[in-house]
Amino acid sequence: QVQLVESGGGLVQAGGSLTLSCTASGTIFSINAMGWYRQAPGKQRELVARVPSGVSTNYADSVKGRFTISRDYAKNTVYLQMNSLKPEDTAVYYCYAAVRVLPTRQNDYWGQGTQVTVSS
Repeated sequence: QVQLVESGGGLVQAGGSLTLSCTASGTIFSINAMGWYRQAPGKQRELVARVPSGVSTNYADSVKGRFTISRDYAKNTVYLQMNSLKPEDTAVYYCYAAVRVLPTRQNDYWGQGTQVTVSS
């Protein structure tokens, strides 16, 4: 009942920038958290950045100072601004949302992923 649609991936040279967007739609009482994960070839999916309801944010050490996550609560949208991109940032990036779909039920949802490729 909840769909996450991502956009903004692509190919960029090292040192460049990209901005990812993800919008949630469907049966939503509230969204408790949204974030971004990534998975590089042959590696486990890892947290990139996360923001719960509120003003706090969490970042992987590898992206601190380069990436910025933000939410537009009215639009059920999360953004990931990526600056100073490095080849090691190359991965499929997945949007995540913890969505309250019933008064006492929270489910996790994932987008289909968007490819980010950083060339050297």
